[in-house]
Amino acid sequence: MKINPANSLRGTLVLPGDKSISHRAAMLASIADGPSRITNFLTAEDCLSTLACMQQLGVKAARMGTTVEINGAGKYGLRASGEPLDCGNSGTTARLISGLLAGQRFDTTLIGDESLSKRPMNRVIRPLKALGAEIEATDGKLPVKVLGRPLNASEVSLEVASAQVKSCLLLAGLYAGGKTTVVEPVQTRDHTERMFDWLGADISIEIRDNARHITVSGESELTARDISVPADISSAAFLLVAAACLEGSDLRLPNVGLNPTRIGILEVLKRCGVKVKVENEREASGEPIGDLVIEGGIGRQELTLLSGPLIPNIIDEIPILAVFGTQLPHGIEIRNAEELRVKETDRIAAIVRNLREMSISVDEFDDGFRVYPGRPKGAEIESFGDHRIAMAFAVAGLFSEGETTINGHEACEISFPAFFDALDSIVS
Repeated sequence: MKINPANSLRGTLVLPGDKSISHRAAMLASIADGPSRITNFLTAEDCLSTLACMQQLGVKAARMGTTVEINGAGKYGLRASGEPLDCGNSGTTARLISGLLAGQRFDTTLIGDESLSKRPMNRVIRPLKALGAEIEATDGKLPVKVLGRPLNASEVSLEVASAQVKSCLLLAGLYAGGKTTVVEPVQTRDHTERMFDWLGADISIEIRDNARHITVSGESELTARDISVPADISSAAFLLVAAACLEGSDLRLPNVGLNPTRIGILEVLKRCGVKVKVENEREASGEPIGDLVIEGGIGRQELTLLSGPLIPNIIDEIPILAVFGTQLPHGIEIRNAEELRVKETDRIAAIVRNLREMSISVDEFDDGFRVYPGRPKGAEIESFGDHRIAMAFAVAGLFSEGETTINGHEACEISFPAFFDALDSIVS
């Protein structure tokens, strides 16, 4: 994919549905009692992997474009699959469904593609075993065999700040006798808690000892309801940064999810002098949404270091924030982001290598990097099969000197299938 420099981004663009919420909607609607209609479902490869896994477990689902109708099987209505469940490239599918399957009355094997099979599963296997789950894995990676067994309610503290691990445990808690509590020292995205509440689960949240204690009852039953999926703020981030870095841009992105655990990107942009505002704020299916409006230009930079509790809030936006840092007066430094080492690729290494290919000075650390300001030079960029790397460096190409080539641009199918068409529609 060839990217040429642009003057600005102008117009209104409707973005695809939120990836995290689409995963959870497919799983929870499948174990609710009755039919649910999911609108603006993200029809990208990862979310379709989740939907296919639920169908393989006996759930009846039909998709028409971005609308999915699911006839919920009820909490104990899932059925054993004669074949392994293929999670594709989706870590969210593999980790969340492990919790869902741990308390079933049958055994299931999970597999994935080459990339997913290298990613760590012990982060969910260990805490699931604290609930009495029986799981077999080699070296803590896929393939994984989940042996469905009765689970015991317990209190589990998260070892890493991970919404996937938290969600996995809450799903398992639906099948445990008594009440299961997940202790979260650093808050991560709370889409699972919100959707549990939307579908009628017995869930409560208490702040105690500087940590969130999320408790779900094993007596909970989910009641089917329609679910409206907001536009994905992580997809919006690429376009927001592109518009900010191109003077004269004027871009509107309607119906974007504004979950408080996901809007760190907006705070970073504002503190770097970018004119971004929220209009028409409202709520849909338990999630806050609104329209984002952004004007081109970067004003005074108030922060350089991104670290600590902010990192889980912006973990998916870090690749594009690295690109953003090239255009900031003082660059940008990101620390405490070692989680990026075990994403679809080693994102820290991929970011550093590609920035250097574009003649940008950057220091690499175990847990992050420091980006120095400068105009990127067009270069040949490797996506490493990672959707967020491909999109981030496509944006860099918009304000680079000369043409940029993105190798492996098809990785965008994972979260934003029409990314390049969408970009082309607003470039001027």
